[in-house]
Amino acid sequence: MCFSRCSRCPLRQKRAPTLKRETAESPIDRRGERVTSAAHPRMKREDKTVEAMIRMHCGDRHGGGADLCDECEALLDYARQRLGKCPFQENKTACARCPVHCYRPDMREEVRAVMRYAGPRMLYRHPVLAVLHLLDGLRRSPR
Repeated sequence: MCFSRCSRCPLRQKRAPTLKRETAESPIDRRGERVTSAAHPRMKREDKTVEAMIRMHCGDRHGGGADLCDECEALLDYARQRLGKCPFQENKTACARCPVHCYRPDMREEVRAVMRYAGPRMLYRHPVLAVLHLLDGLRRSPR
């Protein structure tokens, strides 16, 4: 251990920020390893819910078949990108109650339109995802 004020001392150097969000509260998978936020079941479910809503909206409103139209594909890519960069990750509430607005205003309006259309229909087509999404909305907003 170095007691001098040497700048080369590893105890005095600042640690570089890590890209992975792995905390002591992160759940442990079957192999005994910590699950990072991107692979967290909560985040995977959020991704599935957003995709289901956008697919439902595109299929019914834009007459799309199995594939999404270009506009909806861009919206899904943008939503996934924003979800991946969410500062709260698995502890997040529904985006409508979040104190941080990650979406650009134009994209936010598009997602709102999708959710206005697909939200009520989710109970019939994807009831489990819909109920879990509603329960996520009841979470306290992170600070």
